[in-house]
Amino acid sequence: MLNYNSVIKNKINQGDVSVKEISPIMKINLRGKKREFLKNIGKNLNMILPTEANTSTTSDKLTAIWLSPDEWMIVSNELTNKDANMHELNEILFNNISKTNLGTVVDITDQFVQLELKGKNIYEIFSAGSPFNFNEFKNKKGSTTQTILNHTDVILHHKDKNVVNLFVRRSFAEHLYSWIEDCAFRL
Repeated sequence: MLNYNSVIKNKINQGDVSVKEISPIMKINLRGKKREFLKNIGKNLNMILPTEANTSTTSDKLTAIWLSPDEWMIVSNELTNKDANMHELNEILFNNISKTNLGTVVDITDQFVQLELKGKNIYEIFSAGSPFNFNEFKNKKGSTTQTILNHTDVILHHKDKNVVNLFVRRSFAEHLYSWIEDCAFRL
């Protein structure tokens, strides 16, 4: 059974900033370069993977986040059943991609914690702990970036106006969440 114990015990609602963990959410890492890989992924996901750096594509059920020219993170837009150990999509992709040597499919559901940050001051928090310039990012829905936030590797996905999904490795989630809470309090 996967570990769905929530790392974050409370929500942050401080002024114009709110932060909560979105859990459990399926996350799959895909890697591949071949044309057959992209064609097979498109057919199985019913969406085209983003090929432009720092972008994403979204369908009804899934979001694909560009990580590198041959790597993507697929995230479910819906909560996952806590009692399920395997995800049907992961199994389908593994059988059609990994077993046929077109690329790799790895279930990273338990590796990353997903935080949803909302509010007009979230970019103030990001700017306080990251060298990344968020001027273009905050104006472009669907943009993504991998950056450092308070000395912690994170993946950011601009979901909507003043709404960002932050993905952080589980082992750093509590530390980063505490830092975000402290920043929100100081705004």
